[in-house]
Amino acid sequence: MSRDVTITVRLVRSFEHRNFCPIVYHGVDLEQHVSDFMQHVKTDIATRPGLPPPFKTYSYDTLKIIHQAHGSKTSELVVGLEDDRQLILQEERSLQAAGVAHETELAFFSIQDYKAYKANPVTAW
Repeated sequence: MSRDVTITVRLVRSFEHRNFCPIVYHGVDLEQHVSDFMQHVKTDIATRPGLPPPFKTYSYDTLKIIHQAHGSKTSELVVGLEDDRQLILQEERSLQAAGVAHETELAFFSIQDYKAYKANPVTAW
């Protein structure tokens, strides 16, 4: 049986400049594949009113868990750089199998930008 939950997706435009925008999604089906949820978010942000244009056209391709309800938070302001193997969601898995639960916060970003920032984690402000 599907359980609809609330998930916050943090659209990360720039790790260096700490440029991100959170969007809350209600009624998310945890049985859907990660790839389907990613496509839903991409479609939504392309037409979402009030979202700055740079966030609408950015090439997002990776979701990573950054916070679980009642769990500890990272000290990184944008996204933690640790535990990639466990926290980066695999597209072929269901959200639930990937570890997503009610009130999970996810980061949505470009994996190339993330790897470049991880190799040299310097902020520009």
